[in-house]
Amino acid sequence: MKIYTKTGDKGTTALFGGKRVSKADLRIDTYGTVDELNSWIGMVRDLDVNQKRKDVLIEIQDRLFTIGSILATEPGNTKVKIPVLSETDIQFLEKQIDTMDAELPPMRFFVLPGGHPAISNCHIARTVCRRSERLIIALSELEGVPEEVIKYINRLSDYLFVLARKVAHELGAEETPWKPRM
Repeated sequence: MKIYTKTGDKGTTALFGGKRVSKADLRIDTYGTVDELNSWIGMVRDLDVNQKRKDVLIEIQDRLFTIGSILATEPGNTKVKIPVLSETDIQFLEKQIDTMDAELPPMRFFVLPGGHPAISNCHIARTVCRRSERLIIALSELEGVPEEVIKYINRLSDYLFVLARKVAHELGAEETPWKPRM
């Protein structure tokens, strides 16, 4: 199988199911941003501080491929077999969040992203996740997106925020509070 097909040379690509759309289509932007998020999760996974969470992060990456498959499928096409996302996937994230959060001091202020490159990478992944969420919501308003996809991405951004705090805690990095000037 060749990596290049030349079928996209005129600015279109195929959804699962064969329908061709512009590469600038909202659906393409949406699953492309989920793919970008998956790459950032890979960066977060590769950090030494996250080796103990490697399996959790791989599970998240797997779920993001599932979400990409869902988003890349032509709406209404029931002939294409794609993996499913379920409520248990969302509960998995919630359990991970609760476990990490139980080991952290309570939040008393907004935190400025940063403090260590590992923490910054978590925050970048979080902000790309939020962008993915905005695009998914926009797509859902036009064509519909399974509710589990929206919930999973929302929960994933929460996970990434708590992960950034957990990494800061483990590295002994100071969380810099945001102090608004009034």
